[in-house]
Amino acid sequence: MSGTSEGTGPAGVAVPGNVRPSVTQRHSVGAAEQRDHWAAFNAAHLAMAVVDNEGLVVTANTALATLLGTEPVTLREQFAADLVDLASDRRTWHAYREVLRGRRSRFRCTRRLKHPDGHALWAEVTVAPVPESRNVLLSITDISDRRELQARLRHLQMHDAVTRLPNRTLFFERLSAALESSAYDHGSTGRIGLCYLDLDGFKAVNDTLGHRVGDRLLAAVAARLTECADSDGYTRSGGHLVARLGGDEFAILVEDSTGTEQLADLARCVLAALQQPFDLAGQRLSVSASIGVVERSVSGTTATCLMQAADTTLYWAKADGKARWTLFDPERNAHRMTRQALSSTLRPAVERGEFTLEYQPLVGMADGVTRGVEALVRWNHPQFGTLAPNRFIGIAEEDGSIVQLGRWVLRTACRQARQWQKEHPEAPPLFVSVNVAVRQVWDSDLVADVAGILAETGLAPHLLQLELTESAVMGSAGRPLQALQALSDMGVRIAIDDFGTGYSNLAYLSRLPVSVLKLDGSFVRGFQDEAHPNPADETIVEAMVQLAHRLGLTVTAECVETAGQASRLRRIGCDTGQGWLYSRAVTPERIAELIGAAALSV
Repeated sequence: MSGTSEGTGPAGVAVPGNVRPSVTQRHSVGAAEQRDHWAAFNAAHLAMAVVDNEGLVVTANTALATLLGTEPVTLREQFAADLVDLASDRRTWHAYREVLRGRRSRFRCTRRLKHPDGHALWAEVTVAPVPESRNVLLSITDISDRRELQARLRHLQMHDAVTRLPNRTLFFERLSAALESSAYDHGSTGRIGLCYLDLDGFKAVNDTLGHRVGDRLLAAVAARLTECADSDGYTRSGGHLVARLGGDEFAILVEDSTGTEQLADLARCVLAALQQPFDLAGQRLSVSASIGVVERSVSGTTATCLMQAADTTLYWAKADGKARWTLFDPERNAHRMTRQALSSTLRPAVERGEFTLEYQPLVGMADGVTRGVEALVRWNHPQFGTLAPNRFIGIAEEDGSIVQLGRWVLRTACRQARQWQKEHPEAPPLFVSVNVAVRQVWDSDLVADVAGILAETGLAPHLLQLELTESAVMGSAGRPLQALQALSDMGVRIAIDDFGTGYSNLAYLSRLPVSVLKLDGSFVRGFQDEAHPNPADETIVEAMVQLAHRLGLTVTAECVETAGQASRLRRIGCDTGQGWLYSRAVTPERIAELIGAAALSV
């Protein structure tokens, strides 16, 4: 800038320019101090501009002019919001106007600006009032390096270290986003597909050749899966997402799928690619994979439903002989496993040892540390393959075999929890949570069963948690209530499962010997729309959490599928969570590995 006239400087004092200062300013600040203020303002590396209460630039320094590829004098009388794109969204524009009007002390936002040389940069824009003036100071800091570092850290958090594929967290973020966008975007096919696979016999490779060879095999498998996904073509959303979900489990997500034939072709490509031998540092290995294939309309589909269908179909592929792909068949799912066939074989199945337990971690929301596990029973049916509990528990409750099955589950889970404790004495012990049907309370001496099993296995009572549904517990009187009180007095923790969907007799809740509330997954699923959250969902969950805490209870959130859901639940105050974000139900060996890894990190 040149000339001898004076204007308003960055702190509201007289500075060289074309705007004449007030009489007060001319008398309050000496000429030398005026020049010093202006020289410091103009020489600063931080891009700055003084803006009046109408949003017009009064004066700008050289750094800002250089950033915008112009001269300081050309920025005068321009709207500052136009220079840094503050009017692009309603919330930012409102906050900016509030500062200009003196109703807000400070405003900060992040903007992506285009440098005169063509490259884009990320800038942090700050607007704050100038003391003893009606003007505000707008400053811009280049945070491109910081953003790049954040992006690198996020990449590390969202990718598997062994295969460098997206991990479980990123997979579920992408899946949730795909379900959301495909439901509303006009350019979408409105369909989605998933190939869910695991390697046949991978555990044998790890056990015989070691984890280093196992890791090399996983990386090589990941490369072949990526090649198959890339060769299948690209859609408007880019290439198919290939992710490692954990262990030897992988998934290929196909957004905007064109039908089952596309998924079938992709599954055939994967099988053919994996059947070719692997040469790994002198080791020649051959593996195969079992693949569950699901393809359906996005409408009415949730991430949980899609993964449950894929999980079921993967079990079918294994039950049908492995080394194959199987397409989800709703008719097979609905009719092949008839209630009559299951009911006729359920009771002797307990005696034949056809049931196994898998365990799903219960993770602390604040620190991500596994606190306990929920025991989930699986039926290895000789005809229908592996069945999830929702296929037979209802039948067992109806015909009374739930008493025999429930006693076996309780004994097996307690014995397993004690075994983990013995194998890893240096690690904090995990509690085990076991589901109990109300008929077990009525038709057997549950208190005696629990006391006997704890004494037999040596498991401490506080490491056992019994889960009963809300509808079974609420309104309990007589024998059920006496049993619950006796179990609580023994030191066993009582949890109400699926809380919020039954009677919700909150007055009665305060008189029950309950330690834990497990929020039903329907409440957590209400948190899936992270871009447009429903305030009512959060209000309801927050109220239930606060109620539980005031009653001295802890809260577990079920069906946590995304990092966004976990973040909101953590902020609300949920104590523990379980769901696909952390892990599906896994074998006791997987839990032992988890405990061992945690012990080493202590």
